[in-house]
Amino acid sequence: MYNGDHSVTFGEKNSWKDWFLIPSSRPVINPPSVKTHYVDVPGGNGKIDLTESLTGHPVYDNRTGSLEFYVENGHKDWDVLYSEISNYLHGKTMKMVLEDAPYFYYEGRYAVNNWKSDPGYSIITIDYDVYPYAKEPSSLEPWLWDPFDFELGIIREYSSMIVKGRLDLEIVGREEHVIPIIEITTSEGTGMDVEFEGSTYHFPDGETRNRKISIGGGETKIISFIGTGKVTVDYQGGSL
Repeated sequence: MYNGDHSVTFGEKNSWKDWFLIPSSRPVINPPSVKTHYVDVPGGNGKIDLTESLTGHPVYDNRTGSLEFYVENGHKDWDVLYSEISNYLHGKTMKMVLEDAPYFYYEGRYAVNNWKSDPGYSIITIDYDVYPYAKEPSSLEPWLWDPFDFELGIIREYSSMIVKGRLDLEIVGREEHVIPIIEITTSEGTGMDVEFEGSTYHFPDGETRNRKISIGGGETKIISFIGTGKVTVDYQGGSL
């Protein structure tokens, strides 16, 4: 008897617990395609690859594909369930979490593509069009034991860090290049100096994003804060 293995959660609804859907195969989200840019060389061999000329790293289109499920009969009439699922997710934007990889989520738009019904069982196909990176929880969210992946997960405790003179914060980056949101709080409202990769910037009190402070490519970076007060860093990595 099926026990809910390899289920998928769309928003707040689980494919098995709420809808009695059984995946026809282990759910896998298709990889994103690379946004390439080539320029032809008239009279010469090959092409010039400008794919990474603006960013210094590859960028990607959304992930698109479909997930197929069997509908276990005997729980709800198929037309009632079809209407329930369609009303909940067809054309809607929400987060999707695979039971097999609960630490990450995919966010995007979903649609009911097809429904086939026969006396033995029914099949429903759900299309997805989601952001290219699987996202981890924000560093401001409390990390939980149950969904935490001890192989891939990273414990990030970057909230309300005390700075007395200098604080060096090491951030383990994931593949997606992310500009973190840095919140500075000082008693006198003077802000702090922030050092990153040999450059120094002055951040005022409040939230600031600086495009020069970008963390990704799987590299570990250090951000240094000079001053007196509290610092909170909102970093949310993404993985392919």
